[in-house]
Amino acid sequence: MSQTPLPISESPDATVALMLNGGRVTSAFRASLFDAAAREGMSVNEFVLRATAQRLRARGASFGGVFRAGDISDQAA
Repeated sequence: MSQTPLPISESPDATVALMLNGGRVTSAFRASLFDAAAREGMSVNEFVLRATAQRLRARGASFGGVFRAGDISDQAA
């Protein structure tokens, strides 16, 4: 998998914006997503990003964290 090089001033653990839009899901999926995020005590955005990070880790992706370096453990993957 090819990666876009980072600008010289940007470290791999720098916090950057991630803009997502246009996602459409079924009402039942949305209800389940909001319920699961609430049970974990996190926002839907945080829940989705952490779940994605776990899946990426399981596929062998290497990154220091999701929101800050070290905030996702290898055990969570």
